[in-house]
Amino acid sequence: MQTDPTEPTKSLVGEEYEVEVGPVAHGGHCVARTETGRVLFVRHTLPGERVVARVTEGEETSRFLRADAVEVLEASKDRVPAPCPFSGPGKCGGCDWQHAKPGAQRRLKGEVVAEQLRRLAGLTPDEAGWDGTVVPAEGDKVPAGEVPAWRTRVQYAVDPEGRAGLRKHRSHEVQPIDRCLIAAPGVTELGVERRSWPGIASVEAIAATGSGDRQVVLTPRPGGRLPLVELDKPVSVLRVGEKDHRIHRVHGRPFVRERAADRTWRVAEGGFWQVHPKAADTLVQAVMQGLMPRKGDMALDLYCGVGLFAGALAERVGDKGAVLGIESNKRAVEDARHNLQDLDRVRIEHGKVESVLPRTGIDSADIVVLDPPRAGAGKETVRHLAGLGARRIAYVACDPAALARDLKYFAAEGYRPVTLRAFDLFPMTHHVECVAILKPTGNRV
Repeated sequence: MQTDPTEPTKSLVGEEYEVEVGPVAHGGHCVARTETGRVLFVRHTLPGERVVARVTEGEETSRFLRADAVEVLEASKDRVPAPCPFSGPGKCGGCDWQHAKPGAQRRLKGEVVAEQLRRLAGLTPDEAGWDGTVVPAEGDKVPAGEVPAWRTRVQYAVDPEGRAGLRKHRSHEVQPIDRCLIAAPGVTELGVERRSWPGIASVEAIAATGSGDRQVVLTPRPGGRLPLVELDKPVSVLRVGEKDHRIHRVHGRPFVRERAADRTWRVAEGGFWQVHPKAADTLVQAVMQGLMPRKGDMALDLYCGVGLFAGALAERVGDKGAVLGIESNKRAVEDARHNLQDLDRVRIEHGKVESVLPRTGIDSADIVVLDPPRAGAGKETVRHLAGLGARRIAYVACDPAALARDLKYFAAEGYRPVTLRAFDLFPMTHHVECVAILKPTGNRV
């Protein structure tokens, strides 16, 4: 029987199904099936549980439905009461695994990485050079029921009443909160949640690592005026322009000073920096251990941000070496040039990697590090990199699916991973950071 495309399809939102929960899937949910075989992606549950799942998105014709576990009938041994009162069905969407023991969270993330490697790259963990573990950051091993306070940058949404909170899962609706448990102490001490924010749409709070710099970036509602900002600690204030959408200084420094890899880094106007206080040093160490730079090497740092990896590479390749960084964000390029101005062997170019790299005229490199955005590097960039003949390539990935897709492209160009490491730099969420080290095989497909 064919359905009439002009007929509206029935929404299944609110329907409830009693289901056995299957494996974890990428995105902070688990897979389950109804008695009729319909696929559900269920949040707030764990593999092996039996739950009542209430549909949050989907229609009769949908390929799958999204749902929340609103009642746990048979609990997993890995389940704990969520420490955060704002975690749960219909509440804050920031954390995915508050209800799981810390060790179980890392196992689940490992299962997701393994599944993405298998499905998208055709690799087993052994073939990727990975032992299957996801390693916590230093200081993050906490007992079940406790939460590491790690998030140094928190984007608060503000509801129409001026209350700061966090958005609900896949929604613009704001869940007002009085405290975010995963926020770093430097963010919590500002007291953003305890203030009213009339006329403001969002407040980004930033607490630098290695300095006392604190910053808030305010986005006014259309026609809204900035309130007088009086927080519990000294803070710089920036605002997003209503017309140009650029960030403007209101008072204080337009940047924060971060500390990593034995250097101080200027990061301006809410620019990108790793959110976990241990992430920058953890990733630099993993990349340098994998690349094993030599004196005199020609190195590339692609999607270089404010120059973190470029600086670490420059220290190791020495005066006879050279480092080229490429970054598309203009202000980040300015920061990178400022941060590395004492290293004349470093050059930073502005533009998209896929556009700038071919124009440089560089036809070979010894080592390469790339830290692309969540979508990954893509086939053409991978093909160009493989043609440079680097002896080692370090790929830093915040999304295991993008990593796996690009590893397949690298395999077609004659590169394979020899080691892969996974780090839990986003506790309580589904996110995981990976570092893959690739070497040429001599075999192009």
